[in-house]
Amino acid sequence: MPDGEARPKTKPRRRRFKWRAWLRALHRDFGYIAVGLTFIYALSGLAVNHIADWDPSFENFEREFTVTQPLPTDDDQAAAAVVLEQAGLDEPPEDIYRVTDDLLEITLETRTLHVTLSDGEVFEEGRTPRPFLRIANWLHLNRGKQAWTLFADGYAVVLLFLATSGMFMIAGKKGLLGRGAILVALGIALPLGYLWWFGSP
Repeated sequence: MPDGEARPKTKPRRRRFKWRAWLRALHRDFGYIAVGLTFIYALSGLAVNHIADWDPSFENFEREFTVTQPLPTDDDQAAAAVVLEQAGLDEPPEDIYRVTDDLLEITLETRTLHVTLSDGEVFEEGRTPRPFLRIANWLHLNRGKQAWTLFADGYAVVLLFLATSGMFMIAGKKGLLGRGAILVALGIALPLGYLWWFGSP
């Protein structure tokens, strides 16, 4: 081009909107947000799935001990006070019941003590909450206040987004038009195959 001659103006190229990059970014961020709730629901789900084999919220226990001082046989309240003191329990009993002339039953919130008044033998049975699982199960089964329903609904929406966005994040043979379609079909076929094989409600 001769010197002094104006160069033709080139039309600026419009930047193409990279929607898959945005989708991957949103999928990543929502995935991070869902990590805490996913741990709660996954661990609680595993625990509740085996509820026929164990109590997922409480751990049962038993113990036996002998009261070292004579127990009054004509005053149930006094006898219960002595037993609870030697058992190291300071919570008030919910019920004190004379089963027979020689057997006293003391019921607390999480345990029951069966006391033989004549010899001071005590059989204690009860349950203690599993530190994390009880809370996780309580949340998973939606036994909290109405506000938790909103959190649970929001989490369900996030899971739907993660499942849907995951199908479109990758293009080509490894995406939804290739291997992805086979894997999606397999995922849908699993519950349908179970219902077909074992029957539905």
